[in-house]
Amino acid sequence: METLGTFILAALALTGSPGPNTLSLAAVGAAFGRLRGLRYMAGLNLGMAAVILIVGSGVSSLLFAIPGAAPVITVVAGIYFIYLAYRIATAPPLNVTAKPGSEPKWFEGVFLSLVNPKAYAAMAALFSSFNLVVGDPIVDSVLKAVVLMSTIIVVNICWLYAGSALTNFLEHNQISRAINVTFAVLLMVSVVVAVML
Repeated sequence: METLGTFILAALALTGSPGPNTLSLAAVGAAFGRLRGLRYMAGLNLGMAAVILIVGSGVSSLLFAIPGAAPVITVVAGIYFIYLAYRIATAPPLNVTAKPGSEPKWFEGVFLSLVNPKAYAAMAALFSSFNLVVGDPIVDSVLKAVVLMSTIIVVNICWLYAGSALTNFLEHNQISRAINVTFAVLLMVSVVVAVML
């Protein structure tokens, strides 16, 4: 149980710290509101489940062993992060009626998780640094996956609600725009930091 507690704390620290997923979720909450961000959050969660499966099964090691795969993945991810940051920065203030469906979609959340370098680094660190069930690697991996997904869901709900809470304080379009642009810049900075690590 002591190892499980340490694992949960490490999972909270790695998945809850600012990164592309968490900052984009807070930005979506601030730019589009909590309810309109729920589908995007579900997509992020589905994508993270796939990342956990990819890392836990060892497929990620095989993928990145292919010559030239890492630079191609990095370029595709970079283009998508720029696109998402642009959409967040240019989102209309919440007191302005936005076009229905202008918020990021669930499948965009899935894609973001799949190309998020921080997600792979965090999952790899957690899977390789802890042994929760000695002598049974399959049960160990399943337990880690369940704990990680539970942690990610709680963390994502918190980030979405934190972002949407900012809307309660927005009375002026300029302040709303400044918050959207700030989140977009923070998203790009978090991507650069994640790639450099």
